[in-house]
Amino acid sequence: MALWPHSQPKVPAGIDALRARYDALFARFGAAPAAVDFSPGQLGPIPGEWVGAVTPEPVRTILYFHGGGFVAGTPESHRPVIGRLVEASGVRGFSVRYRLAPECFFPAAVRDGIDAYRGLLAKHVPASSIILAGDEAGGGLAFAVTLAVRNAGLDMPGGVVGLSPWADLSLSGPSMLHNRKADTVLDWDLLFLSARYYLRKSNPCDAYASPAYAAFTTFPPVMVHAGAHEILRDDASKLGDRCAEAGVPVSVEIYDGMGHLFQMEQGRNEAKVSLSRLAQFIRAKSAMMAA
Repeated sequence: MALWPHSQPKVPAGIDALRARYDALFARFGAAPAAVDFSPGQLGPIPGEWVGAVTPEPVRTILYFHGGGFVAGTPESHRPVIGRLVEASGVRGFSVRYRLAPECFFPAAVRDGIDAYRGLLAKHVPASSIILAGDEAGGGLAFAVTLAVRNAGLDMPGGVVGLSPWADLSLSGPSMLHNRKADTVLDWDLLFLSARYYLRKSNPCDAYASPAYAAFTTFPPVMVHAGAHEILRDDASKLGDRCAEAGVPVSVEIYDGMGHLFQMEQGRNEAKVSLSRLAQFIRAKSAMMAA
């Protein structure tokens, strides 16, 4: 059962206070990899940031969506996340500067995502060489954009990657309650307010808002990683269930003892294993390149 409605959230409701809370979370990521280059770019009408080598010829690409509850975050705030994926995989990335709520609410972010995808295709990057990826809200958005790509009749990407994805904006997973004390990064109140700003009056179970409720028929292979101690643990499991129901190749890995975006804790062996596994998936599933 969804947790809406709920008692009044404890997080201050103002958007500035909410964004300040997210900014404090982003500061935990540490520094971006020094060996990875970042440069401003554009895919069609959508601005963003190229991560890694920028080449004139079509090459495989990670199309990345940052987290921040759909209300916060930028490509710059998430350089440590996308930078480490690019560094580990050797595949360049483009971090999308999608529109944020409340200034631009659902489904603006999904529209920006598919426009960025069309922009990559317009650069003659083969769809099978593109990996859609993201963390937290951006992880859910990667799946929502894949859904939009399929429903628009476009060629599907080579794969989809989610790092601690937020894929159920109804906040219905049991881990929302079971892990509320163990999760030191996210909490129900923060996500509730973020969803309220993003959705306005839209249904939180709309498949483009919450891909945990979508049918994944004809989706490309999927890899999702999450920590066993985070409140979004069950969102990862739900995405795995949707893939299994549709016969989509999927690997959902829940890391014991780990929290939200544990991949940013560089000293942990689990972080190294996760990044290695994600990099292997990205390389393998984006390998079908144009001759």
